[in-house]
Amino acid sequence: MAQITAALVKELRDQTGAGMMDAKKALVESDGDKEAATEWLRAKGLSKAAKKSGRTAADGLVAVQVSEDGQTGVMVELNAETDFVARNEQFQSTLRDITNVALTTDGSLDGVLGAASPDGDGTVEDLVKRMVATIGENMSLRRSVKLSADGGAVATYIHNAETTNMGKVGVLVALEGAGDVAEHGRKIAMHIAATSPAAATVDELDPSIVEKEKIFLTEQARESGKPENIIENMIKGRIQKFYKEIVLVEQSFVMNPDQTVGAYLADAGLTLKGFARFALGEGIEKAEDDFAAEVASLSKTS
Repeated sequence: MAQITAALVKELRDQTGAGMMDAKKALVESDGDKEAATEWLRAKGLSKAAKKSGRTAADGLVAVQVSEDGQTGVMVELNAETDFVARNEQFQSTLRDITNVALTTDGSLDGVLGAASPDGDGTVEDLVKRMVATIGENMSLRRSVKLSADGGAVATYIHNAETTNMGKVGVLVALEGAGDVAEHGRKIAMHIAATSPAAATVDELDPSIVEKEKIFLTEQARESGKPENIIENMIKGRIQKFYKEIVLVEQSFVMNPDQTVGAYLADAGLTLKGFARFALGEGIEKAEDDFAAEVASLSKTS
């Protein structure tokens, strides 16, 4: 039998887009003949992934999962091209398995993709490629996050749920303290889903966001003809207002607008350790088809 080298497996992977284990299996079945292995993959439908990889995958589902002790939570986003596939039981089952795998990793995207596939065949990355071939749409495990609360708990919330722990918007909140995380954590998670804060605290806010807002407010004030010394004081006050809009602990709590989230947590005896919010497909540019233009172009050729 011909020797199957790592370099040969990589060549076949790059050429066909198949997963590592599938490429190796094809070469074994074909006694190291790359052309025969390519045909084997095509016959199995496993070389289709590369052809689909350029298509936009902005639909799918966000999934959350919490460890048995409740102190660790993960959230992942698996994208597909259509909502129809997101409702597919096989897609949801695979996402559930991947989310459970994520709990055993450091929670980073690379960590999850490189982890052993739950079906025992290669990695999670290989599993996603096999799903592309099986279901027939481009898919992408886009992002992953893991939060922990030592001695506390991680609360979750799914908005627009498609099934248990999966939907269009997902939130993780890590809390510590003597308060009831199950009761208060879910409320905070729902607040985050609704308001999409940029950071937990002012100190954690990206300085570039603040600087951009200061420039905007300064230019706006100058257009009104205000003197520079007045503008400086105006900006200080408006930046404080800006913080109340985008910083979690400074925001008015949606379930009691007379109280900030920070004050609500203090009253509940809880300390915020971190949060994460995923909205399905955010930041992905979708190619919009111009149906009228398409019809017009077809009519010209008929």
